[in-house]
Amino acid sequence: MANANRGLLMAGNWKMYKTRSEAQAFMAALVVPQQAGLQAMLCPSFTLLETVQGLAKRTPVKVAAQTMAAVEEGAFTGEVSAPQLKELELSAVVLGHSERRQYFNETDGQLAHKVALALQYGLTPILCVGETLAERETGLTDAVVLQQLQAGLEAVDAQQLAALVVAYEPVWAIGTGKVCDAAEANRVCGLLRHAAAAAWGAPAANNLRILYGGSMKPDNAQELLSHEHIDGGLIGGASLQAESYNQLLSLAQQVLATLPTAVA
Repeated sequence: MANANRGLLMAGNWKMYKTRSEAQAFMAALVVPQQAGLQAMLCPSFTLLETVQGLAKRTPVKVAAQTMAAVEEGAFTGEVSAPQLKELELSAVVLGHSERRQYFNETDGQLAHKVALALQYGLTPILCVGETLAERETGLTDAVVLQQLQAGLEAVDAQQLAALVVAYEPVWAIGTGKVCDAAEANRVCGLLRHAAAAAWGAPAANNLRILYGGSMKPDNAQELLSHEHIDGGLIGGASLQAESYNQLLSLAQQVLATLPTAVA
């Protein structure tokens, strides 16, 4: 089952969707259950960050950016930096989403710099790892996700590990409607946790939150969230409508409520 100490983080990635009025309507319809260990998070596009953060201050919702630059400042037209995100009082930043890797050629080396910079500015890095369909079909899933984990967290120490999040997002399941079998998703998340334990020690790895990302929605969320190593979801399409995101939060609440030990 889900781990009582780590709780469940439900992070909605809005990608390049929503205008300001649509974001305002979403926030007005948002219902976050009162449940210890349940953390709701939204990741809007850059133009919506200030609006959503302002509205979220009256709620338990945390707000994260979808990416950031690997440097603090400079002549990098179109980029947004860690200090700029921190000034908005954001909680986190998604790094290395497969769409960023695929369409914007983000590398593991760049992501290692971004992770370190996010931690420096008090932003929780949500590092995404995951394999393509071709890599899965040729038996490379484990090698790919472990390499991405180790390279992306190259500059992280055991103390910092608890301050970040890893999201396993099989690329072939993102936006396709396909979902990784819950047992297999849990196996890969467990593999990542065991690798973290080998590199940074069991105590740090046991506190590391590992999310599943890849077509999580109300009809499969409860099964996914009930597994030992899945500590929440990085949710795309199902987070775009307040109704379905509210359902996901309610399902996460139900999973947490079944745990024998109360979340601290």
